[in-house]
Amino acid sequence: MSVSELPPGPETDAPLAARAFARISGAEDTVPPEEGRNGLREVASIALTKVADGLIDPKLVLSWLLTALGAPAAYAGALVPIREAGALLPQIGLAAWLARMRHRRWMWAAGALVQGLAALSIAGAALLLDGAAAGLAICGALAVLALARAACSVSFKDVLGRTVAKTRRGAVTGLAGSVASLAVVVFALLLMSGLMQDRGPVIAAIALAGLCWIAAALTFSTVEEPAAEDAGQAPRIRFLSVLRGDAMLRRFILARGLLVSTALAPPYLVVLAGQGGEAVLGRLGALVLASALASFISSYVWGRAADRSSRLVLAASGLAAAGAVALALVLDATGLFTAHWAGPAVLFLLMIAYHGVRQARSVYLVDMAEDAERAAYTAVANTSIGTILLVAGLFGGAASAIAPEWALAGYGVMAVLGAAVAFTLREVEGG
Repeated sequence: MSVSELPPGPETDAPLAARAFARISGAEDTVPPEEGRNGLREVASIALTKVADGLIDPKLVLSWLLTALGAPAAYAGALVPIREAGALLPQIGLAAWLARMRHRRWMWAAGALVQGLAALSIAGAALLLDGAAAGLAICGALAVLALARAACSVSFKDVLGRTVAKTRRGAVTGLAGSVASLAVVVFALLLMSGLMQDRGPVIAAIALAGLCWIAAALTFSTVEEPAAEDAGQAPRIRFLSVLRGDAMLRRFILARGLLVSTALAPPYLVVLAGQGGEAVLGRLGALVLASALASFISSYVWGRAADRSSRLVLAASGLAAAGAVALALVLDATGLFTAHWAGPAVLFLLMIAYHGVRQARSVYLVDMAEDAERAAYTAVANTSIGTILLVAGLFGGAASAIAPEWALAGYGVMAVLGAAVAFTLREVEGG
């Protein structure tokens, strides 16, 4: 069922919603009333989840919290693998479950609700526990959160593809990213101000993240999604069969896999900057602020550009990331990277590239796949990327044992190769 075949909804807010979403998405004419309502609800839902992501960032916020609680370092080291791989690897099984559902928005809403409850559990554990007990409880709650995030990831592209028309989908995720980044900027400034130098305000921020996820679940449940006509008829997803059946999907996974370097490189910039003398939360705030400002400035622009050619946005983002890494290595070689401006500036450029990859990879996959294929393609791609993330993360850890410059150089080469592969993808946005 196409977007134009959605069942009619209440007409009271339709004209305003349609006009607003048409302006947001850059549509030349007005959009159908139901698409306008859906687009705005999806923007609100995704914005709330992105705010929550910024407040509970495992590699920054949760790592600091575990340190403050006296948990062994092994627990902090496990946070990012739990979050990233846990959110990607289960998607094959979840996609098969999704294919049996007539209304897929309920999987996304349930996933957001569980993420909210898991975040509240993390806040509760931080209030009641310390040491190894806190580390074990927080890592366990994060594992639940990651699994719920996988459910949201595998279902969102399917719902988006059937409720918002092609060439307007990037505006949904792009605007949500820019709006959410404003809230994360405020959080970062508070971290840098010295007002949040103990665990209490950080725990409150994590609890607020839980409430944001719950609000997103409630909002997304109101999306007017057409019933899936093939519900229950889809065959079990076979990972290798899906990969063998579409050469362009394999090429997309290769490009996206190489571009995970944009996500893995930022911590090594922080190490290279040598900011060890600053307050822990001051360093945390600087990284969060750089990411939030980059998202605010670039997410909507990247999203709209991806609606024109997500292939070219992937390629441009990869080249931009490689340029940022090269700049960092040059500044380091000349002794300038320790200047107070150098680390944040390079990190800002790299995060702009990272957000370009995030926007383009989502739009490309949604636009490439037909309705019946979208859930399977999403699951296979994300499961593949989860495995690549683990391997690339191990590579970075091994290279950084020599020096952080080696890890950065390796990720820079990966970004260049990812851009080159992205250039060879076919265009999927043109009709």
